[in-house]
Amino acid sequence: MLATARKTEQEMPAIATANSGAVVRLAPRPTSRFNVNRVMMSALRNIVPPLVVLLVLLGLWQVLCSEPGATLPPPSQVWSESYDLIAYPFFDYGSQDIGLAWRVLVSLQRVAIGFGLAALCGVIVGAVIGQSVWAMRGLDPIFQILRTVPPLAWLPLSLAAFQDSNPSAIFVIFITSIWPVIINTAVGVRNIPDDYRNIARVLRLNPLEFFFKIMIPAAAPYIFTGLRIGIGLSWLAIVAAEMLTGGVGIGFFIWDAWNSSRLPDIIVALAYIGVTGFVLDKLVALLGTVVTRSTAKN
Repeated sequence: MLATARKTEQEMPAIATANSGAVVRLAPRPTSRFNVNRVMMSALRNIVPPLVVLLVLLGLWQVLCSEPGATLPPPSQVWSESYDLIAYPFFDYGSQDIGLAWRVLVSLQRVAIGFGLAALCGVIVGAVIGQSVWAMRGLDPIFQILRTVPPLAWLPLSLAAFQDSNPSAIFVIFITSIWPVIINTAVGVRNIPDDYRNIARVLRLNPLEFFFKIMIPAAAPYIFTGLRIGIGLSWLAIVAAEMLTGGVGIGFFIWDAWNSSRLPDIIVALAYIGVTGFVLDKLVALLGTVVTRSTAKN
């Protein structure tokens, strides 16, 4: 054991001091190891509670809807009658006979266009408004009123303007999701510390450099809060719009299933919508975490 200690001591890096010539041995750096137990415990804390709650809810649903006279199908009936939609989300037999995953992807394409335009325009308009106190005071009440208009209320106007269902649905997504992006970006720009603005003046940054190097990094937490709200509104808007405009999206599938009295198919489609909305929110939140960390380091 003594020999091992001496060997370890010899392997330590040594530094000789300039004055006394004494040798100071540095302790070895601790090596980081992958802690399997910690990862498993973290996974259990994040997975087990929602799984238990889900099983309890399914059990209650099964008991309540299995009684005579129940108007909704129990989970066992949903599984038996909609097994193809659950087990084979990517089947494609042509025309309207396709899996729910394909329908979700069609809806996501529209969301990507509409929300992408809303994010771009919202950040730019919000940054401009946030620079002016008078613009903020004058336009904020109007934005607060327009953001409360339901998505479907915009659909008749968009259909009258575009005369086509696809651009009309994209416009509904855009006009529904742009308001939280504008408002949160404007608030974030208004809250930029004066020290940052003074640094920009000292460095003589032009407006474009100030926008990308100072304004956007400083307001990033507010911007991504607006984007998270906007992406949720976008997903709600496209499902509602597709119920009336038709097509092959997930919203039209729900409306078609209702007209055909296929309640189990509607329940499965609702599960797809909920999971997709959850994933979209987490993706935007993850992107916001990465961007805000990188801007904080810089």
